[in-house]
Amino acid sequence: MLDQKLQQKLLQKLSPQQIQMIKLLEVPAMQMEERIKKELEENPALEEGHEEDEVHGDEDEEEVDHEQEEREQDEFSLDDYLNDEDIPDYRLQVNNTSKDDERREDIPYAAGSSFRENLIQQFNLRTETEREKLLGEYVIGNIDNDGYLRREVENMVDDLAFLQNITTDVSELDAILKIIQGLEPAGVGARNLRECLLLQIERKSQSVPSVALAKTVLTDYFEEFSRRHYEKIMNRMGIEESDMKGIIDEVLKLNPKPGGTMSDPYARLTHHIIPDFILEQSDSGFELSLNNRNIPELRVNRDYSEMLESYTRDKKAGKQNRDAIMFVKQKLDAARWFIDAMRQRQNTLLLTMNAILAYQEDYFAEGDDTKLKPMILKDVANMTGLDISTVSRVANSKYIQTHFGIFPLKFFFSEGMQTDTGDEVSTREIKRILQECINNEDKSKPLTDEKLTKILQEKGYQIARRTVAKYREQLNIPVARMRKEIT
Repeated sequence: MLDQKLQQKLLQKLSPQQIQMIKLLEVPAMQMEERIKKELEENPALEEGHEEDEVHGDEDEEEVDHEQEEREQDEFSLDDYLNDEDIPDYRLQVNNTSKDDERREDIPYAAGSSFRENLIQQFNLRTETEREKLLGEYVIGNIDNDGYLRREVENMVDDLAFLQNITTDVSELDAILKIIQGLEPAGVGARNLRECLLLQIERKSQSVPSVALAKTVLTDYFEEFSRRHYEKIMNRMGIEESDMKGIIDEVLKLNPKPGGTMSDPYARLTHHIIPDFILEQSDSGFELSLNNRNIPELRVNRDYSEMLESYTRDKKAGKQNRDAIMFVKQKLDAARWFIDAMRQRQNTLLLTMNAILAYQEDYFAEGDDTKLKPMILKDVANMTGLDISTVSRVANSKYIQTHFGIFPLKFFFSEGMQTDTGDEVSTREIKRILQECINNEDKSKPLTDEKLTKILQEKGYQIARRTVAKYREQLNIPVARMRKEIT
């Protein structure tokens, strides 16, 4: 049975120009040059140079299908481009960014594929038959960038049979893996952390007492060692505290991610930051500017404008060249939209950054973290009149260069809380104090979350233990038991 319903829906439409501006807002300075280059390559009506006055034909004489243009605009809706912009409260109150946002910042300029190639080259020098080389290449292909073999050997046996029609068994692949685990860097091809560390310690001289003891600990007491139950290990092995310290020193010299020493070297070495804003301080105050060093001036190609004008004046030629007119008109509109979107992008970036500068003026004057006020996306949105989603796009992946360093814009956003005296402080200040407490603690008796909570409360910060635990985790600091050291 058919069921018909009448439903009203309020839908905001976005023009292609608005969509282009939204997308450009997300592009940081280091990618803007490539984005402009791409637009110049795809649109012959756009070119580098200072913008000139354009002569437009009489609109009444243009032979352009405006209905088609309106239909194209109607196809773009807010749902299509902002369907995920209902930003949850935690985005507005805590760190203002998600882990996905953080991951997007870490975009390497280049990525090397030399890690596995290097392993294959080493492996081929240690084998003779084509079969061994084929099997070795397949196993190496399953090693991840950290240097670990995460896939079970039994599963690889099945894969080789079904996907490459190669019949093998576990023992043959184990022999291949044994060769791979003898390659450089030491620890490569391990299936877990324990095996990785053992592969490295076994290459060291076992005549050194601390090395021999470290191998015994990794072999027989790995779980206790990983949980830092040092006293239990000392009692079971009958060793002194000085021996335990030597074992710890030996293990700390090992690399838990051997693949990281060789994979993606360019990503690790050439990841430098290009600031989007430059803030300079003078006697007259702050001077904020956009970093447009590598961004060229853009203008509409005059030949295309004149071509459209000539078609517009000659109605007969216009009718005969309708497709050409539509093509030229489309390219000219796209060029004008892009130029205007770039202009709007610059205005929006400066508007947002100026609001942040005004809000955090005391901090920018000295660079003192204690002067950083609590600030969330909504505060900047209220100051600028922009939507919160727009402020979020500006703050994401953008950097500012100051006289005391380069900082991501999201650094200036944090939640706040009140002290005993009623003053509102940024949670960044609390995290700084928390970090200082842990840095200065007795490592043989590290401070628990309960003790850290008490210290902060004594300093006037009324904070719960679970909040201390949350801030500690955000600072990537392990629990007290894992910070314990033998001195």
